[in-house]
Amino acid sequence: MTSSCLCDQCSALCCRYFVLEIDKPETRRAYDDIRWYLIHENVLVLIEKKKWYLGIYSRCKHLQQDNRCGIYETRPKICREYSTDNCDYHGGEYDWDILFSSAEQLEKYGKEQLAEERAKARKKSRKRRSGKREASSEKKKKPTTRRRRLPKLRPSLMLGPALAGGRNGNGNGRGVSMRGMSLPVLRG
Repeated sequence: MTSSCLCDQCSALCCRYFVLEIDKPETRRAYDDIRWYLIHENVLVLIEKKKWYLGIYSRCKHLQQDNRCGIYETRPKICREYSTDNCDYHGGEYDWDILFSSAEQLEKYGKEQLAEERAKARKKSRKRRSGKREASSEKKKKPTTRRRRLPKLRPSLMLGPALAGGRNGNGNGRGVSMRGMSLPVLRG
């Protein structure tokens, strides 16, 4: 006699891991944070349909020896909504595009992606600059007046003689108080 419930034949794969969506890394620091996930045991990261996910293999606390749920009547909603239509028991291919199971794999991928992004940004910047040059050369040339470059001012001159190097009201001479903000006095 075979059971009519697929769960009677399964090893409860769905109760042995969970996957959470994470932000797509766009900086070296973000890649390094995800690399940190992967240096932990039983963790993987995957990309599926341009979305990033963190997968953690961890057995549910309520999974019983017979692979049945110990809190079936009060199980979380996510468990109630899970269907045997997309059950792990059926096996087959997963839809992920890229799977990272080690920090080294992600580190290599991250370096390549960041290098590509930098190359695209440089190309875009060059294109924008060359477009500006073409547009400016098409304009009529106007006589240009040369702007006189102002000398760099020491902070004491910028703040004015009444405030420069003075006391901030408490007599310590370390800063200048301007509307509740204490500025350091830089000596040139």
